[in-house]
Amino acid sequence: MGIHILGICGTFMGGVALLAREKGITVTGSDANVYPPMSTLLAEQGVAITLGYQPESLPEAATDIVVGNVMRRGLDVVEHVLANNLPYQSGPQWLYEHVLRERWVLAVAGTHGKTTTASMLAWILDYAGLQPGFLIGGVPENFGLSARLGAGPFFVIEADEYDTAFFDKRSKFVHYHPRTLILNNLEYDHADIFPDLAAIQTQFHHLMRMVPGNGLAIANGADANVEAMLSMGCWTPVERFAKGTWEATYLQADGSEFQVLLAGQGQGVVAWDCWGEHNVNNALAAIAAARHVGVPVQHAIDALASFKGVKRRMQLRAQVRGVCVYDDFAHHPTAIATTLAGLRANVGHKRIIALLEPRSNTMRMGEHTAQLADSLRCADQVYLFQPPELSCDLGRVARTLGNKARVETNIDRLVAALLGMLVPGDHVLIMSNGGFGGIHEKLIAQLSAKDSA
Repeated sequence: MGIHILGICGTFMGGVALLAREKGITVTGSDANVYPPMSTLLAEQGVAITLGYQPESLPEAATDIVVGNVMRRGLDVVEHVLANNLPYQSGPQWLYEHVLRERWVLAVAGTHGKTTTASMLAWILDYAGLQPGFLIGGVPENFGLSARLGAGPFFVIEADEYDTAFFDKRSKFVHYHPRTLILNNLEYDHADIFPDLAAIQTQFHHLMRMVPGNGLAIANGADANVEAMLSMGCWTPVERFAKGTWEATYLQADGSEFQVLLAGQGQGVVAWDCWGEHNVNNALAAIAAARHVGVPVQHAIDALASFKGVKRRMQLRAQVRGVCVYDDFAHHPTAIATTLAGLRANVGHKRIIALLEPRSNTMRMGEHTAQLADSLRCADQVYLFQPPELSCDLGRVARTLGNKARVETNIDRLVAALLGMLVPGDHVLIMSNGGFGGIHEKLIAQLSAKDSA
């Protein structure tokens, strides 16, 4: 038995590939965009990847073709599959039929924080000896891989609201059938497929309709859009975090130490290497979900003390010449603002230099341009990268921010500008949900070379 995955290097489809390999299935794949960390993970697992989407890349031995949502009608390989009546299905459908059907699924949904919260939850369950399976849209540092089958009944999944495939326009997460559901937050995003916030709320409500009455929804009680969605109908018990059932008392202003409160009663203190209000809320949600499957709260608190974070989620890539270089998977103004606020709370008055590549479909369409300037105000210096194909006007954002912001159209010039102004004690936050032209490696390498000189 073998499968061929079209669009294999996406975080979700790459995870499907890892799970299929673990089940003993031969996996091949093709993609047009290949970059770490998923390309590295797949190579380490011996998955053969063909660059591009040519029909001849489909191996004869493949008994099924799993179609990623990057695929579109008109692509040669898609037309070849349809014209020759080859067997195909979406990644979420394959995942449900081959992995999730018999599992207790713990799903983490929301506009922001899905990857980090799912990683926390998987680590808590693993720390408790429950050997969970998981599929996460990033690489948790505690595990070193984005997906595994696990040995127990529990499976943690990052539940994405993006559409399933060119032939199935429902959100991916409706395929997962969760028993435990975290609803982190809800904002307008994915402007390429959703016309407005109401359309996204409808998809989230479809997901809520699938959670059984003996399940549990864990919802952000401080998010009005989540509350509005729940008011459309809810047949499942709900616990709220941030405001409600689960809250936190900050013992350190940056959130690196806080007390967990359950119904107003102290449960213990989390002291960890993460910071920011968003991560405190992520932790509360993960603790609540773990409690639903039997993990004592204190045990979950103990687990978070050894939580190592997620690659590309506020990841410290290097510290060279006293300069800290971070990588963050920013894709929305709210995520940018909360990440910068968390970093500011941690570093105090030290200088923060923010680099942003607006790469998500929504930002590239200019949908969030009006909010970008406000989201970046916490930084001391801002560099906005504008490639030729970007339609939104980043100059408008820079003008709003004044002298501390500039637009750059060339990666090498941007690195050169940074080298000329960085001093020990600076914190460089590089934000993109893509490769950003390899700027992380280029900056670190040239800082290191300058240090050696």
